[in-house]
Amino acid sequence: MSDSSPLPPVRLRSEAELARDALATPLLSRAARLARWAGPETRVGAGGELVEEQLPAAAEALGLTGEGAATGGAVGGTTLEDAAALASEAWRVAVDTGLVEIVDPDEEEGSAVTTGDALALLTSGAPRDVLGVWLSALEAALADASVPELDGLVDAMESGGEIDFSELDWDPDAEAEFLDGVLGNLYLLTVNEEGPGDGPVPLPALAASMIVPDDMGEPTNDVLEQVSDAMMRLDDQFRVLEPVGLVEYQPVDEALMTDAEENAAAATGGSGPAVDDTDVTRYGMVRLTPLGLYGMRARLQEAGFVAPAVGDLADKGADVLLDGTAEYPPGAALAETEQWLARHEPLAAARELLAAARGSDQGAPLRRLRCQQALSLVGAAAEPALREVLDDAELGGLARVWLTERGAAEVPAPSEEMVFWLTIDTVAAQLAAEGNSAELRGLVEGLAQQHRGFFDAAWRVGHPATADVLEAMGRIHPDKRVAKEARKAAFKARSQKGE
Repeated sequence: MSDSSPLPPVRLRSEAELARDALATPLLSRAARLARWAGPETRVGAGGELVEEQLPAAAEALGLTGEGAATGGAVGGTTLEDAAALASEAWRVAVDTGLVEIVDPDEEEGSAVTTGDALALLTSGAPRDVLGVWLSALEAALADASVPELDGLVDAMESGGEIDFSELDWDPDAEAEFLDGVLGNLYLLTVNEEGPGDGPVPLPALAASMIVPDDMGEPTNDVLEQVSDAMMRLDDQFRVLEPVGLVEYQPVDEALMTDAEENAAAATGGSGPAVDDTDVTRYGMVRLTPLGLYGMRARLQEAGFVAPAVGDLADKGADVLLDGTAEYPPGAALAETEQWLARHEPLAAARELLAAARGSDQGAPLRRLRCQQALSLVGAAAEPALREVLDDAELGGLARVWLTERGAAEVPAPSEEMVFWLTIDTVAAQLAAEGNSAELRGLVEGLAQQHRGFFDAAWRVGHPATADVLEAMGRIHPDKRVAKEARKAAFKARSQKGE
């Protein structure tokens, strides 16, 4: 992904709903419980970790051992070793998020702890405060997810020893970058209107998106092996990220773990046994949660990406709305416009939209298209605003269309000049919005077929985009004779402007 072009806008739940989701995530809720459990007698090591002797009590406080675990607790049936690991993980998150603070360092006795300021934010802070704490927990979980299961690594870290990453065959920066790329692709798939939306994405597809080149036909055996290895890494990582609420994850079926070749073939759609939808789910399925969408958007913005959200423009002027939604997919543009209109009185909204739609700059045709789409959502109360621009060279055609579609009385017929101007403006807007789409090709074919002599008249239209539109029609139209007429008309239009 490039950080220079905007991503499709995401539809987020309210901050209050997201904050409730954050408080309910297993990792943050455990960290908060340990923060309330901790006291002056709680001892930690030099790195802020709970000393080993404290882990059983911490696990018990979380309901992971003893009667709590036996009756279901937080994690029913958890072994003592797993309970200690979960308690240790929750404690690290409590420290990293400021739910607890390390105080009174003492080389002999170890450090003690006290309640951190962040704990009060979870109970009495605003939703945004809660989400801020959760984002810190997310960063801690992502850091953990980037660390592979390597024997001796934890021991070396806790003992303060030096870690030789080259011997471990692990590049922490590359691992974090890979995971960020996967999550970025998952975000893009989720917010893209042509993607699965909030549905799950097969794990093999994510792995392949990071490894298989776009221009590669049949993946090589080496690439297939890389995809299979990546799937296994992602399987471990998503298991770590699920408790923080970033994703919902259906792990890879353990029965498939040893069949790397079949996994990779299914991942890329290459040769190999055919798999149906049921089989695909066995290779792992993942989706970003609503909270995960919020978190990923925040991380992308921090990394410099333009990651809008539906509703960002609701309190802005009509000029910002029309320009801002210019590159939005249709569904997102509609949702954004609906939120904007909900905050405005219909007649005033129509007047503001029409004023913002004027202009002869390159983006003006698409602004007018977005204006027309917005006005289609406004009721009869907007009629006076449309009648006020009937004589406007840029808006008169648009106004006539709006009034006619609503059966308004006494709508003056447009002049031939206005009809051609509106046609050029509409095609220019469609080109800017969709490029050479099938819908635009149909429009171009229809214009040439229904209006004899269209190109003889079109090149004379005094619209800034006339020559560009005629050139595009020459590229798009399937009939060579008609395409040649369009190109000739484009040449005349440029000559008329002295280009």
